[in-house]
Amino acid sequence: TSKGLIAKELGDTKLSTQVFNAGPAAIEALNAGAIDATYIGPNPAINSYVKSKGESISIIAGAASGGAQLVVKPEITSAADLKGKILSSPQLGGTQDVALRAWLGDQGFKTNTDGSGDVNINPTENAQSLKLFQDGKLDGAWLPEPWASRLVLEAGAKVLVDEKDLWENGDFTTTILIVNKKFAAEHPETVKALLKGHVESVNWLNSASASEKATTINAVLKDTAGKPLPANVIERALQNIKFTTDPLAGTYNKLLEDGVKAGTTQKADI
Repeated sequence: TSKGLIAKELGDTKLSTQVFNAGPAAIEALNAGAIDATYIGPNPAINSYVKSKGESISIIAGAASGGAQLVVKPEITSAADLKGKILSSPQLGGTQDVALRAWLGDQGFKTNTDGSGDVNINPTENAQSLKLFQDGKLDGAWLPEPWASRLVLEAGAKVLVDEKDLWENGDFTTTILIVNKKFAAEHPETVKALLKGHVESVNWLNSASASEKATTINAVLKDTAGKPLPANVIERALQNIKFTTDPLAGTYNKLLEDGVKAGTTQKADI
């Protein structure tokens, strides 16, 4: 973070960061040893755990709950209106992709991982989804923050489904912190320091004022993405997210079931 809390705890261990559009790409890098830890949605982490029979990753903490929505063209007012429409998610097998496919299945729609079916799902990079929606080439998208807010505020989308309404007490995990299991076994002190810095970061996010958070987030975005976000986008996004170190492990069996239903995960016991 731009507060430097993680780097401070890591001491002499150099912290290098990399940005991924979505979880499956981050998992690929983690499993290949290109990165040692990542903030990620739960579904790609569960998928990796299942595929490797528990050998690939360790979940060390939660990071965020909430902040995922299905946003659509204003003329779409119900699930029934989605038949034959084109929707996007950040990446095939990602947490929002699985949530979208599972929810559509619950509405009686059939979807396929190749994009065919009653509703066409085209996994697309978030920035591209915004542009396609603005150009009228996309009917909606199930996205994490701040992208859901960007489509609403910058492109006139409206919320059809707020994912928190689908979970008991509105608690569902959108981001967790995981480490490569081999790295954790070889460098336990580094992982301990990473976790301490992460906990301090979450505590700061929960105690800082809205303007402090916005300033810090925009400083990071300017460094990583080249430009900051408008104040109203950050404000709306932060209202939808709860920062927490609780990984909400009680939700993982449902997430696994959804992944199996979506056709992106194998059946397993976790």
